[in-house]
Amino acid sequence: MIRLWRSTYVAVLLAAMLLASLHIPALQGSTTVYAAPDTSVANKQNFSTDVIYQLFTDRFRNGNTANDPTGAAFSASCTNLRLYCGGDWQGIIDKINDNYFTNMGITALWISQPVENIYSIVNYSGTSITSYHGYWARDFKRTNPYFGSFTDFTNLINAAHAKNIKVIIDFAPNHTSPAMETNSAFAENGRLYDNGTLLAGYTGDMNGLFHHNGGTDFSSLENGIYKNLYDLADINHNKTITDTYFKDAIKLWLDLGIDGIRVDAVKHMPLGWQKNWMSAINEYKPVFTFGEWFLGVNEVDPNNHKFANESGMSLLDFQFNQKVRQVFRDNTDTMYGLDSMLSSTAASYHQVNDLVTFIDNHDMDRFKTSSVNNRSLELALALTLTSRGVPAIYYGTEHYLTGNGDPGNRGPMTSFSQTTTAFNVIKKLAPLRKSNPAIAYGTTQQRWINNDVYIFERKFGNSVAVVAINRNQSASASIGGLLTSLPAGTYTDALGGLLGGSSISVGSGGAASTFTLAAGAAAVWQYTPAQTSPVVGHVGPVMGKAGTVVTIDGRGFGGTAGTVYFGTTAVSGAQIVSWEDTQIKVIAPAAAAGLYQVKIRTAGAVDSNAYNGFNLLTGSQVSIRFVVNNATTALGENVYLVGNVAELGSWTPAKAIGPMFNTVMAAYPTWYYDVSVPANTALQFKFIKKNGSTVTWESGSNHTFTTPSSGIATITVNWQ
Repeated sequence: MIRLWRSTYVAVLLAAMLLASLHIPALQGSTTVYAAPDTSVANKQNFSTDVIYQLFTDRFRNGNTANDPTGAAFSASCTNLRLYCGGDWQGIIDKINDNYFTNMGITALWISQPVENIYSIVNYSGTSITSYHGYWARDFKRTNPYFGSFTDFTNLINAAHAKNIKVIIDFAPNHTSPAMETNSAFAENGRLYDNGTLLAGYTGDMNGLFHHNGGTDFSSLENGIYKNLYDLADINHNKTITDTYFKDAIKLWLDLGIDGIRVDAVKHMPLGWQKNWMSAINEYKPVFTFGEWFLGVNEVDPNNHKFANESGMSLLDFQFNQKVRQVFRDNTDTMYGLDSMLSSTAASYHQVNDLVTFIDNHDMDRFKTSSVNNRSLELALALTLTSRGVPAIYYGTEHYLTGNGDPGNRGPMTSFSQTTTAFNVIKKLAPLRKSNPAIAYGTTQQRWINNDVYIFERKFGNSVAVVAINRNQSASASIGGLLTSLPAGTYTDALGGLLGGSSISVGSGGAASTFTLAAGAAAVWQYTPAQTSPVVGHVGPVMGKAGTVVTIDGRGFGGTAGTVYFGTTAVSGAQIVSWEDTQIKVIAPAAAAGLYQVKIRTAGAVDSNAYNGFNLLTGSQVSIRFVVNNATTALGENVYLVGNVAELGSWTPAKAIGPMFNTVMAAYPTWYYDVSVPANTALQFKFIKKNGSTVTWESGSNHTFTTPSSGIATITVNWQ
């Protein structure tokens, strides 16, 4: 480690002390073990080396019966899955402390939204439903008492960190709780509180903190953003009160030590507001953040890709999820479809390795059914744990839990046995993400394929992992002509034959001898030598202004500081916060705003690969609604916004913001869009009409607007 800024010395020293106190065991099947910064709980930017375990707090374990709900809201036997069942943070702590997660190889826990929820039992057509799921918030600055107190939450964070386990909270700033415009007595009328002080209810919302446009029909992106998601009171983010509230609320949880955020319903909030919110998080205490944007079977949405590439947060990988279910669960597609999905998503997402992969969760039928056997699930797990992205395992999957729909897919945890095959598949493969950087950071290349067999290679620098899966559970496959990047030698299956795999022999040039892949088998063969030349695997956060501390993870950086490049801008000397062989912390430079490739040059003048997509912002961000009146268009035309800063496209039509909206908050020929722009900045801008490659500019002088130093604003002009 080299010279540190005084302001960061204590933090780095504490991180080093934490690492020294952690016991990171040797990992089976690996020739090199990295007890490195990128594998530590102290690294809140990078989850590439982690495996996430998603649990529903109420359904996992009841560790403290004293905080159970009383009366009709509680089902002590958990036979009524629409009521509270008693699970709490103490229950999670108990399983952390008895090493249930550690023994499985889990290094991150994603828990239910921890904030205070409504207490009312909501009646839907004679069915009573509680807020056991955590998504019916009333106060984002208080805890759900049925999960525990702030002390309990702090104890959870501390217990997890002591075991090198990160904690991710669910967070849902899209809405509060069910509400009816015409019946304030329904539920709790969506009321939003600020640490106990009422800000607004849905009925009589004098300050307009909610949208009042009815429920979405999901017909368009605009319709889903500015109308209610089902009957949930939809937050109006174009208000300084709500903008400040949600920035302050997430800071409270960041101060409690959380390591990550899963943001609910990102499709249903303005991209501009969310980018501004993420910018505030990155300025304060940046953590890995990923959103939920649901995609159906075979659905590919360019808006989804745009969000992941521009918002500053990653996403749950629904394209991966739906394709894996088709191939391994439903048999409605083949391995060719799987390979096509992996190729297309690698091209569509700038940071494809940050996508959170999964085979099921609380919003869909569980993967396992009575007609889906255990091996199908085990093969899907093997793929997910070795593929690109950050794997997330839904609680109970290790015990083959079944359940269709909500709440059937949210049943209670039935066992904590550590002997199932699924548990042991996770146990053997999860640690490879820390020991083999090819699995954590590697590119993916298909090496052998037919309808039922998929063999792919992950490669990062000199490290290699080759994964073979045969989904056909009645016929083995003879594998000939397999070429890999493995050096000559014999390689044992990292799964130890758990899923029917065996060793392979590799000759010169990486050619594997013909072998048989058993029916329903999966195997992993790997090679992890020392890395002497620099390779960048991860950069985070991927969005920040000058002065932001950026963490660069990889291998082969050396122990002596070199230079970091943002494009052609060199950063060295005091701007390097720390430099280690597997991690660099660097201050983002004061350069022109825009997208940059990040690479490093070692002290020995050896250059790394370039990592794409770091968004250097003009400065701190605010969310502004831009409105233009009387912008009539011809068929096929849409209105866009372009201006003098990078956040407005720097006068480049191809980078213009839009297409703008014109239906819900304003009606054609008025157009509007919520945009994240630099605070306290004199903007110049114009609106343009685009139809394919044809661009029509406004006439007249540029519009001008000076943005506020904080909060929200709206600027309205007429088309010129």
